[in-house]
Amino acid sequence: MFISPAYAQTAGGGEWGSLVPLVLIFVVFYFLLIRPQQKRAKNHRNMLAAVVRGDKIVTGGGVIGTVTKVVNDDELAVEIAEGIKVRVQRGLIASVHPKSQPPAGGETTPPPNKEGSGGILSKFLGGNKK
Repeated sequence: MFISPAYAQTAGGGEWGSLVPLVLIFVVFYFLLIRPQQKRAKNHRNMLAAVVRGDKIVTGGGVIGTVTKVVNDDELAVEIAEGIKVRVQRGLIASVHPKSQPPAGGETTPPPNKEGSGGILSKFLGGNKK
């Protein structure tokens, strides 16, 4: 009665105009999400393929051990403590530390504490007392 019917207005640009934003979204997702994930997966596959006897590994559960034997393409024998060996699936390895490289962030001894090496504040606060 008092309200006139509203009709939908056609979008400018026709059929291709509504497709352009979808293509742009896909391109952004590809370069920001899909491509980096594929690179990480490829690096992980290459890392798993390069595991050899003597390498230190960390499993997905956080268990650290040394590879003692490559059983087959899918399994490794890992020594997690002296005399304790377990079999681990190759796909569950989170990181590999080759035997020539020490593990990052651990197993290094701190430098010996020499007399007089405390610093300025420790001299004032009595850090070098015997």
